Amino acid sequence: MLIREFLYVDVEKVRSILAQVEGSVPETSSASERTVRHGNVDSRVIHNYESSDESRINKSLADSLFPSLEESLNSEGLVRDITEKAKDAEYWTSGSLRNENPPGSLVRLTASGALFDARYVAASFAGLAASVTGFQGLDSETSAPATLPPAVRKRMNKSQGKGGKGHATSSELEDRIPEFTFSGSDDFNSENLRSMIKVARGLFTPGLHLNFFPVEDFDYSVSVRLNEGRQYLDSDPEILFARYGTQEQEWTLVGSIGHHADEVSSIFDGAGSFTDETGRVVRGRAAKFVNRFLGFMGASGFSDLPQYPGFSVVPLAVYRQIPVGERS
Repeated sequence: MLIREFLYVDVEKVRSILAQVEGSVPETSSASERTVRHGNVDSRVIHNYESSDESRINKSLADSLFPSLEESLNSEGLVRDITEKAKDAEYWTSGSLRNENPPGSLVRLTASGALFDARYVAASFAGLAASVTGFQGLDSETSAPATLPPAVRKRMNKSQGKGGKGHATSSELEDRIPEFTFSGSDDFNSENLRSMIKVARGLFTPGLHLNFFPVEDFDYSVSVRLNEGRQYLDSDPEILFARYGTQEQEWTLVGSIGHHADEVSSIFDGAGSFTDETGRVVRGRAAKFVNRFLGFMGASGFSDLPQYPGFSVVPLAVYRQIPVGERS
């Protein structure tokens, strides 16, 4: 028996694909009862009255939608399990992975993966800085704990009023760190923490990422961006990390190949010129050059794109298997 604990399910995509495979999608299961009674309540005036007892049981089938889809995909041979092959580095570098799984292919991968979110990094560092300044305030009667500048507090309060979840925007993440110095180490201060947050949000767009590492040396990775607002992903980052931690653990991913990363040696490779022979700017050429530059940034690790020979996946579901022991 396979019991799944879902981290993420894109219910709309699952419904769409299941409808195409099966021809229909079950939505809810319901049952109802209704009782009608008639009688007289006054000896002189006859009153007709009716009362009803109606019960309706609506059972969401969301939990069974994806297992139904996965079973259908398996039986039709529409999903390829790449778990074992992805453990071999040669599978990545020989071109087999790209040739066997072109963009759009449905794949399943069970591998070691870890969550990452720049907002959680900022929140954790802000908590650390607050604790340090708090202890400093307790240790000294003359020095008060450091506080955020008024302008920063105003921006944070404004950002916390958006969306109801209290997340600062990406440009404000490092502003959550108050000024402080730590007497035990010259390298541990507010500026260093802000710098690490800048690195985190620069390499990974703020939001929840799940990075898979099928090969032991971590040089080959599968990048997955988990959209918020989807079913099973409605918790704040702090809650998700409190539940699942930052360390790697085994997850199963089912989704479609988004794209394979290219090995770009130069930002000018194949980019051409912006203009034609008359000096007119050609929009298509300009877009190609900018995309080539973004590809170069991704290959260099400075943008939120998979690095060669890695690839991205558009997730349908991410889950871990619940261990089922023998009953005594």
